[in-house]
Amino acid sequence: MKPFFAAVIAWMIAWPALAAVDIQKVETNSGLTAWLVEDHSIPFTALSLRFRGGTSLDADGKRGAIHLMTGLLEEGAGELDARAFAREAEELAARYGFSASDDQVTVTAQFLTENRDAAVALLKSAISEPRFDPDAIERVRQQVLSGLRSDAQDPNDIAGKTFRALAYGDHPYATDGKGTIDSVTALSRDDLADAHSRAMARDLVYVAAVGDITPQDLSVLLDDLLADLPQTGAPMPGEVAVDLEGGVTVVDFDTPQSVALFGHAGMNRDHPDFFAAYVMNHILGGGGFESRLMTEVRENRGLTYGIYSYLMPKDHAAVYLGSVASANGSIAEAVSVIREEWAKLARDGVSAEELEAAQKYLTGAYPLRFDGNARIADIMVSMQMDGLPIDYINTRNAKVEAVTLDDIRRVADTLMQPERLHFVVVGKPTGLDG
Repeated sequence: MKPFFAAVIAWMIAWPALAAVDIQKVETNSGLTAWLVEDHSIPFTALSLRFRGGTSLDADGKRGAIHLMTGLLEEGAGELDARAFAREAEELAARYGFSASDDQVTVTAQFLTENRDAAVALLKSAISEPRFDPDAIERVRQQVLSGLRSDAQDPNDIAGKTFRALAYGDHPYATDGKGTIDSVTALSRDDLADAHSRAMARDLVYVAAVGDITPQDLSVLLDDLLADLPQTGAPMPGEVAVDLEGGVTVVDFDTPQSVALFGHAGMNRDHPDFFAAYVMNHILGGGGFESRLMTEVRENRGLTYGIYSYLMPKDHAAVYLGSVASANGSIAEAVSVIREEWAKLARDGVSAEELEAAQKYLTGAYPLRFDGNARIADIMVSMQMDGLPIDYINTRNAKVEAVTLDDIRRVADTLMQPERLHFVVVGKPTGLDG
């Protein structure tokens, strides 16, 4: 069996059961902190790094620079051009991932123990010595531009861009982190080098690892891996208050089916009532076919194939969102039903039967998230960024089970704002008034 496929198999099967997730806090000599789940059953390790800030740290007038920069991290580093880097990764049976979103730049790696030193050295070159070769820049730039052109014809993307502009004002969240055709076209190599120093610094990093590595080895690995990064990155953007007015914004688009994105201000992840809001949303629109919105909009009226709602607590703002698609002639009715269900929950809360069913589902489904070393590392680094305690995995279900009907009534009374629920509808809707 080739090493690459052996690594894939190891990655797929090397995962501890939820009950066995024992997280250790590792502090390195240089002052870095990481969380580790040590598992020596298979000679394989998954590493996850996140740098807080993400595309929100773009310099003024350089929108899309951090997104483009992140796409270039494996397109040549140190002495290796893009092809040589890819060939080296394949020979080491190592997997790397690089991505950027509004609030973070994410770097992942999976490697076999026997190749750890070489795999980490290759990763170090990618994050500390990206080449930004002209041919690579143009190749990845064209990929980004192609995606932006495609997004411009995607009703869902149009709805998202419109809603963000309404919700976030002049904050970076208000614009697409991938940039625009004009801004991405204008980016230079110097802009990308600046984006790298802004977004990838030691003071922004969070780290988690799962697998065949000891705390001491992880400490040494991290001090070497991150040694050449800048000490400090760009300052974070400020907080933004989501102050949407109720109503409808229609974006005319030639399509037989309208897409709607709707929402209002949400709840921060560290709010003491967040778990009550989380359970409440599962009942309203987060619970798939069992949710109220799915029952009323799809099952009882046949207005859509799917409808969802979800809490989105970003680093600098929180929104409560939902999405639905319906035929142009029926989207107005769908909007009306959603408003009714929003108001009903705000007024009446939920039933004891709904609460019990939601708690049973949410606690039963939670262990299924821990389906691989890489996934566990991702969860742990998310926990750190959210400021959750190291024992959260073991206490999370108890928090869900502790939610009461009174908790949900209290949250529904304050979080649900049917009069401020704003709909962005992309299509050619009929009979829809703002």
